[in-house]
Amino acid sequence: MCSKHIALVVSLAAALASTAGTAGAHGMAGKRFFPATLATDDPFVADELSLPTVQHIKRPADGDHPATRETEVSGEFSKRLSPNFGFSLGGTWRALDPDDGKSVTGFDNLEVALKYVFFKSEPHEALGSLGLSWDVGGTGSHRVGAENHDTVTPALFFGKGFGDLPEALDAVKPVALTGTFGVALPTRRLSHHLVTEDDGTISLEREVNPVTAKWGFSVQYNLQYLQSYVKDVGLPAPLNRMIPIVEVAMQTPLDAPTGNGRVTGTINPGIIWFGRYLQLGLEAVIPMNERSGKNVGVIGQLHFYLDDIAPKIFSWTPFHGVLGPTQPR
Repeated sequence: MCSKHIALVVSLAAALASTAGTAGAHGMAGKRFFPATLATDDPFVADELSLPTVQHIKRPADGDHPATRETEVSGEFSKRLSPNFGFSLGGTWRALDPDDGKSVTGFDNLEVALKYVFFKSEPHEALGSLGLSWDVGGTGSHRVGAENHDTVTPALFFGKGFGDLPEALDAVKPVALTGTFGVALPTRRLSHHLVTEDDGTISLEREVNPVTAKWGFSVQYNLQYLQSYVKDVGLPAPLNRMIPIVEVAMQTPLDAPTGNGRVTGTINPGIIWFGRYLQLGLEAVIPMNERSGKNVGVIGQLHFYLDDIAPKIFSWTPFHGVLGPTQPR
């Protein structure tokens, strides 16, 4: 990572932190607890650790590339710098096992992200935030698809719980929505790669890097919210801490020479269990159309709430001191 890149991140961090006001900790808006989602990014800033997130799926053939079984093991560390501004660092190890060819493994590019919560309404269980992620080109292995160029993605996030609905709609009050929309902007329009053919000759391959809209949302039904704030239906543990969830994760190339405007993505139904210090999540990964694939995959995650595990250590900030735990003791 060059000094110019580091200076850019530091400058953005200082600018956003200087505008930080008061916002709640990760996962809370009024009485509403939002879990960390697996396939789409949530709208909060937090002191947390996702490790590991494991995904396995078989990808369809694409041009000269055969169908490939893909396994990803990723981790992400997030840290608040103020109550409503934070950053995160993420990395992914990938294993690719094609139907025709040798299996390869390696790390994808490092991802650095900033997020700023600009709106929050406790009574309406709502909030909005802005984010900026940076896929650092050249930090991963090209053999597993890591790009040599940087990609910067500005994004908008939202979260909304429905606990403010009238009593006639009590059954809907445990429902919550989160969502995101971003545009991935590559810093290089064309990439060139040396390719070794089967006969040993070497050719130069040119690849177009399109601008891509990345968007998605989740629909959640919080059983703990139902039992605590709507009606005690007598759910025993661990059911009383579960959140059935469906995530939709999509992407749309905006200026590709072929496939421009064609949506691909997955629909991920699953379940999340959350406790005081961690959460467990498991979802199916279902391609939403033929272009996205034909095979169902799976994703699972172990997620730690660092600000609840050790608040005096992990919730310290350089601008506001110790912020304390997310959930009241």
